[in-house]
Amino acid sequence: MDTGMETDAVVEKLPGPLKIVLGLLVLSVFINYVDRGNLSIAAPMIKDELRISASQLGLLLSAFFWTYGASQVFAGWLADRFDVNWVLAGGFFLWSAATGITGLLHGFTALFVVRLVLGVGESVAFPAYGRIMAQYFPAGHRGFTNAMITAGLASGPAFGMLAGGTLMARFGWRSFFIVLGLVSLLWLIPWFRWMPRGPGLKHAEDTGAAPGILDILLRRSAWGSFVGLFCSNYTLYFLIAWLPFYLVRERHFSMDSMAKIGGLVYVSQALSSALCGRISDQWLASGSTATQVRKTFLIGGSLGIGVFLCASVFAGPVLCVGCLIFVGIFTGMCSSNVWVVTQTMAGPRASGRWTGLQCALGNLVGVVASALTGYTVDRTGHFYLAFVISAGFAGLSALCWAFFVGKIEPVVWRKQRVVIPDTVAEAIV
Repeated sequence: MDTGMETDAVVEKLPGPLKIVLGLLVLSVFINYVDRGNLSIAAPMIKDELRISASQLGLLLSAFFWTYGASQVFAGWLADRFDVNWVLAGGFFLWSAATGITGLLHGFTALFVVRLVLGVGESVAFPAYGRIMAQYFPAGHRGFTNAMITAGLASGPAFGMLAGGTLMARFGWRSFFIVLGLVSLLWLIPWFRWMPRGPGLKHAEDTGAAPGILDILLRRSAWGSFVGLFCSNYTLYFLIAWLPFYLVRERHFSMDSMAKIGGLVYVSQALSSALCGRISDQWLASGSTATQVRKTFLIGGSLGIGVFLCASVFAGPVLCVGCLIFVGIFTGMCSSNVWVVTQTMAGPRASGRWTGLQCALGNLVGVVASALTGYTVDRTGHFYLAFVISAGFAGLSALCWAFFVGKIEPVVWRKQRVVIPDTVAEAIV
């Protein structure tokens, strides 16, 4: 049976300061995904300039995920141990600086190293988001607030492909990287002004020490969420890393057409995420359990991704574009509820660690997706097998959410005592 806390404060509107915080978090994840995806947009130009093979390009595209995944557990510990707002600011500075420096570098090795640094900086983002959401945003609003984070996530690649692809075609990829890195740093100014302060919302408090990493690892639902994210992220990173190259080299679209098509895919994901997040909160408020609501979106979205990925690679040029847009729609449906599950089950005291562990495993798939796709394209000369593999991972994700993740309700880490939750306004005093 789900606890009543999942619907607490749903009737209260978010106060103005929290709306500003949410807006800044959405903007930060937007910048995050522009920065991590811009190399794939420049991939055709970089491949020709550096004269590297598809396998080497796959390694370059995967470099980010080596340190991104490996740093997640430490980033989760930082988010729970120190002021999460400053942890996020430090990571943001590092990844924005790495983006700007990328445009100044020449050679495969130098680009590979700076992508490793980018991964370290960006590793703090989702553990920090998880801690902030669990600490300051009421459970009844988390479907929409997390969906807005996901919409910002999808808008980053959309902007990168629509604007980045067009600008790179006209002015070159180096100028785009340098300007993007410098402009991104301006985000820190409003964040220092508006970042949330105070203890946050009160919850049912645990007695004893805060849950540790081992406490989380001993839970089956945690492993279900880890593997579920791993499988769903395969599709996400497959598209981020290889969709531009696929559209240009296999489907023979121009750079401008590639930018528009790729942008439409990610815009559809962003709009779907925002809509599904709002619907999930309203469905929850109507009396349905968190388990029923969150799992419906996760399982249905994963299955839809798999079906339309397979259809897209075997369809003609026009139908291919339509199928890819539906992939974006179902990706938004699924991703809008992933982190709500983690924040609900972990609670504010373990959200950073659980999110860090989940990201550590879930994002290692970026290495697999980027490198395996490059290998299969080199071996077969086409993307058919790469798309089928990605669809298979989407199906496995649906199985994990359905059978390995238990009830979506707060975990009882220690013997608890119940307290009355503060109002939303008191959470940010």
